[in-house]
Amino acid sequence: MTWKQVFTTSVGKKLTMGLTGISLILFLIVHAGLNACIWANDGGEMFNRAAHFMGSNIIPRLLEVGLILFFILHIFQGYALTLYNKSKRSVGYAIDYGNKGSKWYSRSMAILGSLLLIFLIMHFYHFWTPSRFGGMWNVKPLEEIEIDGKLKHNLFLEMKNVFQNPIVVVLYVLACGSLGYHLAHGFQSAFKTFGVHNKRYNVMLSTIGYAYSIIISVAFAMMPISFYFGWI
Repeated sequence: MTWKQVFTTSVGKKLTMGLTGISLILFLIVHAGLNACIWANDGGEMFNRAAHFMGSNIIPRLLEVGLILFFILHIFQGYALTLYNKSKRSVGYAIDYGNKGSKWYSRSMAILGSLLLIFLIMHFYHFWTPSRFGGMWNVKPLEEIEIDGKLKHNLFLEMKNVFQNPIVVVLYVLACGSLGYHLAHGFQSAFKTFGVHNKRYNVMLSTIGYAYSIIISVAFAMMPISFYFGWI
């Protein structure tokens, strides 16, 4: 398969979606694990140390660039594949099987993905932009804290401040719900794309996929809730 076919054919789009999807699934595990440091209840010391370790080393920074490119590619190919499928199925099915044919969230991946895109923009605005560009282009700089004798951004305090707004907390929790449903279908779909799909592995993949989607979405949802109610 040529590079052109990867971006223009239906099979190529599905392979790209599968590859980027698995990469983003792995990223969410790391991201959730790092953010879970907020529950150490040490005033954010562990979380700030972990966050600045990831942000100050060359390998995580290079992976961050690759991750952003994967996000963009995943979003672009997702919309392209949705439009392609609709163009090939201009006439609807004679019988609507509803959830008997497929789960509603598997038929609504474009909508769920669009909601996640809106959330991603909001998330970047709240955390990534001030962390990377604070003090530049009128972006409000973050407060600093001393770590190993050096002043670093107090990302824990920024999270605490952002999640004092009940509207923001509600939006984040709703976004985590969308993420859970998106992952419930995307996890299995990504592995099916690469041929990991037979009776021997179906039950195992389904179980792991549903467990993963629930754990990840609940973990992320509990973070703004914990800050808002003062549990940390």
